[in-house]
Amino acid sequence: MSSWDPVYRLVKQIPRGRVLSYGALARILRLPGGARSAGRAMAATPSGKGIPWHRVLGEGGKILVREPYASLQKKLLESEGVAVIESRVNLKQHLWKPVAKNAPKTKTKPTKKTTTRKRAPK
Repeated sequence: MSSWDPVYRLVKQIPRGRVLSYGALARILRLPGGARSAGRAMAATPSGKGIPWHRVLGEGGKILVREPYASLQKKLLESEGVAVIESRVNLKQHLWKPVAKNAPKTKTKPTKKTTTRKRAPK
């Protein structure tokens, strides 16, 4: 078991055609060291484990890995329908927002039903 396993588990959840930034990955997992730690984890991604490393980008949707992996990352993203323009992905269009498992459920207040009262005859 690797110390980066929680990172890889989360990255495996990113659906095709969606991306996540290193910073967001670090915030979700509360990684000490932030985006740099997430970057180190992604750099150490084991091959052949089905981890979609190419779906993790820099802030602003920028491809940060060096060649030849940058071209491979662009090719993999485009094969999933993600448009890459000048080494950037439009995050407004492709950002993945994971559903928080432990999010507090908000209780809705019951609405008051207004009943129409019949007036008593005078």
